[in-house]
Amino acid sequence: MTMRQLRQVASDLGVSLYSRKSKDELMAAISQRQDEPEACLRAIEAEMSPAPRPAPTTNVVFLPRDPQWAYVFWEISDTDRDSALAAGASQLCLRVADVTGLAGGAAHPHTMQEVVVDSHATEWYLPVPLSDRDYRVELGYRKGSAGGWISLAFSSVARVPALHPSEQILDQFVPFSLETMPTALPTPVEPADSGLHERLYQTATSRWRRVGGHGSEAFHELEDSALMMGERSDSGAGIWASGRNESGIGGVAPRQRSFWLVADAELIVYGATDPSARLTIGGEEVPLSADGTFRIQVPFRDGEQLYPIEAVAADGVQKRSITMEFRRSTPQDHSNPADQAKAEWF
Repeated sequence: MTMRQLRQVASDLGVSLYSRKSKDELMAAISQRQDEPEACLRAIEAEMSPAPRPAPTTNVVFLPRDPQWAYVFWEISDTDRDSALAAGASQLCLRVADVTGLAGGAAHPHTMQEVVVDSHATEWYLPVPLSDRDYRVELGYRKGSAGGWISLAFSSVARVPALHPSEQILDQFVPFSLETMPTALPTPVEPADSGLHERLYQTATSRWRRVGGHGSEAFHELEDSALMMGERSDSGAGIWASGRNESGIGGVAPRQRSFWLVADAELIVYGATDPSARLTIGGEEVPLSADGTFRIQVPFRDGEQLYPIEAVAADGVQKRSITMEFRRSTPQDHSNPADQAKAEWF
């Protein structure tokens, strides 16, 4: 081997001052290092400084698993643990607080729940009090008999998913024929003015409101008059109350429970015309998508609704129109929202 090759080998083996050694000295040093590879590695490791380790910190993480359970894991630094024990800490606990709609670390009153965990544990499964809410977890120690609290860390706010299906409906209605099926659904164009739907509904029902006495207004007036005549009683009283009719009399002890129901309907008006045309419904201009389709979703309340639809060509000469009339009635309404539910005996 040449001197250059020997110096390269000596450099790889970690021979010190290899550039100043003669060929015989390099051969001897290389032979010695090759005979003691483990010692060479230990020497190299001894010369290296230990890798820096990050300083331990105290933290807690809150992860919702499903609408009924959440997973929590945490880490407590030795410094925080020793400080808490010196301050009289006796029991490690997790505090779960409902913070839905609040900011600045606030929590809803009377919603906090405290769960005692093992002092050597680093993870825990928590039962969720109520789904579809925002929660935050606090990690800390309970003091002895004094009942004090030593806070260590807070988790980020996380939302527990709802137990019921999503209320958002992404439906699309497009005209089609069996001969020419569309290859892809067009993207609906939302109007820039968010009040267009309500204005269309007000325009469609203004004619019938002038007549008077139609729709839900008249129905509620009949309900009010019946209530004044004593034909109706409060929820939970009378033969129709849950559990109070003849079939409920027997060996079942009466119980108290609140009950509720909500229901409504929407009207969807859709169609298509030339993409360059100008489309109006009841005098309100409705934007078209790139292929000329349109779709409007408006309230469908009790009463009469009239929707005159007109399309005018780009040159302003050709016109097409169609008028749709809809009627809805609610002959019976014993519903009530959840926030107005009353306790009833049944």
